[in-house]
Amino acid sequence: MHGNVSFIELGTSDTGRSRPFFQRVFGWTFTPMAQGGGWFQAPSMRVGLHGEDTPQIYVFFEVPDLQQAIALVREAGGEADPPAPEEPGFGRMAFCRDPQGIRFGLHQQSDD
Repeated sequence: MHGNVSFIELGTSDTGRSRPFFQRVFGWTFTPMAQGGGWFQAPSMRVGLHGEDTPQIYVFFEVPDLQQAIALVREAGGEADPPAPEEPGFGRMAFCRDPQGIRFGLHQQSDD
């Protein structure tokens, strides 16, 4: 695995307040996702937005095989949530934690 940063995710308690803020400050366009939330298109990467969370930023690392990467996180002593369903044009992702609880994510790009 190469571990390039694939995207970042903004966790917020209120997407209705966060979305227009980031659109105005950075001029990012927003794409809604079927699972709720969505992403902004920043100049160099996507910036996800999801609600009902403690305000925080997650970093997602690109992996070629999400299932294999999840298994590796678990074998190394970390934790990984089950992967989210495939989102067309985006791919699949899973939230993880290292053995000390540092939160990060894994992202497998969509084939289309």
